[in-house]
Amino acid sequence: MRNRWLIALTAIGIHISIGSVYAWSVLTRPIMAAMGWSLKETTWTFSLAILFLGLSAGLLGSVAEKMGPKKSGLWSTLFFGIGMLGTGYALEAHSLTLLYIFYGVIGGIGLGVGYITPVSTLVKYFPRNRGFATGLAIMGFGFAALIAGPLMQYLTAQYSLVQTFQILGVAYIIIMALSSLYLKPPTNHAATVTTDATATNSTEKAQTTAAARPANTLFNRGMNAHEAMRTWQFSALWWIFFINITCGIGLLAVASPMAQEIVGMNATEAASMVGIIGLLNGLGRIGWSTISDYIGRPFTYMLFFLIEILAFFALGHTSNSFFFQFLVFAIITCYGGGFACMPAYLSDLFSTKALSAIHGRVLTAWGFAGIAGPMLVSFLRESTNSYSGPLFVFSALFVLNLAVAVALKVFTKDHHFEAEEKVVEESLNNTSVTSA
Repeated sequence: MRNRWLIALTAIGIHISIGSVYAWSVLTRPIMAAMGWSLKETTWTFSLAILFLGLSAGLLGSVAEKMGPKKSGLWSTLFFGIGMLGTGYALEAHSLTLLYIFYGVIGGIGLGVGYITPVSTLVKYFPRNRGFATGLAIMGFGFAALIAGPLMQYLTAQYSLVQTFQILGVAYIIIMALSSLYLKPPTNHAATVTTDATATNSTEKAQTTAAARPANTLFNRGMNAHEAMRTWQFSALWWIFFINITCGIGLLAVASPMAQEIVGMNATEAASMVGIIGLLNGLGRIGWSTISDYIGRPFTYMLFFLIEILAFFALGHTSNSFFFQFLVFAIITCYGGGFACMPAYLSDLFSTKALSAIHGRVLTAWGFAGIAGPMLVSFLRESTNSYSGPLFVFSALFVLNLAVAVALKVFTKDHHFEAEEKVVEESLNNTSVTSA
């Protein structure tokens, strides 16, 4: 049986590796200068990677569930590693097509499988703190840019672009492979720890059988992906996830130029703000997901959307630099929190039986939002000749999201298994103490 805190560490290891995709902008200018490609051609690589992240998570979620976390983690390692090393080859060959294939498609598949694999496993190790568990893993994805960004800057300054991707590829393969090898679900743990080998009579055997039941109840009950997708709750969660990411990515795409235009920040100040955004994106994931364990996922999402309604609307009216940054930071914490709370919300509604597959289906929204967000904000900016237009549209979209979140709370029953969660949690705590 695995120590659940080491499981958490391996989940973070995988997500920090694949989350380096958020630092792609650091490499944009060096690649443009070396290859002679346009900004649009270079940034499309990132959009393609996010698209295939969502598509692969959705299409391969059921496959990853059947393979188990170890094998699916290793497959993720293989695809992401080939993507990084292949990117180096594409740059050496000066081939934009190969860049799209290796980083966007192959690397994107590795991103999708790697994203869902550790999350569904980690949730099972923290049955009574699912928000905290998912926040731990997904926090790594949010923080990755803070580590990968400076690292990429250093490597490109010391080595060629080809060598940079080779070094990163090897490093990520090692980290992800070691992390994947440790992943193992606690499926039968409660049954193991509660079974009394000395039970000799039928009464004692019946008692141990009853004690063993919670693990099976908790981990094996619930809907499969196909059943979950037929519910209106799944569609509702897909929608609010799509809107939250669309507006969040739209803001991230123009944060620096918008700050300079609306409140007159200089380039250095805007860059510093972007750095803080990366930090708060990660903190928002662990912070909000932990809060959701206490106030519930429905209320957490309602709070997200209420904050974002007010913040996006106020952004279009403010001329104060400090207040502008405060509003942006508030939105970004909600953006990150929306990612971290979603797997826990899905497990609340559909249990953990097929969480990887169900979570993967929802992540298709991320793939489409990664393209829709920047396109929408660019279109509205050009149409209105102002950033106020996109900000007001985003605020209106969150009004709709708030209504959907309220409907989810009012018309959905909670499917928690409180008794079962308590027994499994206690047994896992005992294992962690013993293994320490």
